[in-house]
Amino acid sequence: YFSYEINKHSIAIFNLRFILARLLTRRVNNSLQPKTMKQDIMIAIFVHCLFLLLITGTGGRSWQPQSQLRSALLRDFVNSKNVPTTTPGSSASSTSPVLSDDVSRGGHASVKSLEDAVDKITSKNKQSTPESIKTMNMNVEIKSRKKRKQVSGSKKIALKLKNRNHTNLRRKTMHAAFGVGFALLNHFIPKDKFVPGMAILSTATLVMELLRYKKGFNWMNTALHATLGSSLRKHEMEGKFTGSFYFFVGVTITAAFYPTTCATLGILQLALADPSASYFGRHTRHVYWSRIGNGLGGFGRNKGILGFLGGALFCFPFNYQMLSRATFPVPPTQSSICTASIALGLAGAFADLAVPTPALTLPQKILGRRVPPFHVDDNFVVPIFSAYAATHIFNHLGWNPDAIKLSKLFWL
Repeated sequence: YFSYEINKHSIAIFNLRFILARLLTRRVNNSLQPKTMKQDIMIAIFVHCLFLLLITGTGGRSWQPQSQLRSALLRDFVNSKNVPTTTPGSSASSTSPVLSDDVSRGGHASVKSLEDAVDKITSKNKQSTPESIKTMNMNVEIKSRKKRKQVSGSKKIALKLKNRNHTNLRRKTMHAAFGVGFALLNHFIPKDKFVPGMAILSTATLVMELLRYKKGFNWMNTALHATLGSSLRKHEMEGKFTGSFYFFVGVTITAAFYPTTCATLGILQLALADPSASYFGRHTRHVYWSRIGNGLGGFGRNKGILGFLGGALFCFPFNYQMLSRATFPVPPTQSSICTASIALGLAGAFADLAVPTPALTLPQKILGRRVPPFHVDDNFVVPIFSAYAATHIFNHLGWNPDAIKLSKLFWL
């Protein structure tokens, strides 16, 4: 109540001081004559009184008598606490969630009973013993511990990681290094040994992905974070599989179903086109005309044309060098090597462009049964599509894919 009254009169006084200051300023600047200034001062006082009358007008609390205001404030406080009160003509044991009309009129006895109710509430709060305070503190500590346990495990690790909108050069470098490494393994190790080895690695990774979110297997997430560090993404610790699983499965299928040379080139497009297209797309996202937006039915969603072209051009010199060092039954022309090199880069970048962001994910349940969170991943699509494209490009140029032998060190 007092705060309301003080604020009300402060506004009125400020209004008067403002008007008088404006008049004095005009007087100093000789813009008013003395006679005119007296008239303006009278007008200012009249406006101030009118303003004071308006802010204390009817309908506001300040129009009520002080005793009625006091009882109204006490009544609101007691009703909010649902405390038994005594009213005139009633016993002390009777309770009334809404006080009587006598109280609302602000009678002396009613106000006294309200004050007694307020005293009960305050005295009850003051009677807190050290034991009860200790118990309350223990309850707060138990609740805070429960909250900390809920944020433990993979979610706690996820708080330290970046999402897919971050450039994450470490992840891209590691991606390219693993891609080149698996391409070399596919190139040197015979298919009948490489494919079973990759199948075992893919199966072991799938088992790890299915177990690491279950109770008692959080040590897998800890070991994964300790090994890969910040190259992991936030969603890979929030219920989704890591890109490593799709990477291994993509390499396994590519090596199993395509000729060795085409499979090696497909894996290399995964190593080079995928991170480079992502890098160029990230740094040209402000060029709005190049952005695809929602895509066509999810195709290329949130991807960019400039990222696609940047990935294709980045792969061109590597593909050209590899095909130039390769052994052919019939030596090819430079134009055919250039055509195959740019076509391979376009195929790898196109496969990366086709995968939408965020990826298409299976529903949590199918026919009432929970299913693993599989999604369409570029690590799976790029090597398979690139090896398929390499096979058709070589056939179109009149090259036999099985007869082409790459150099042992690829580019050297």
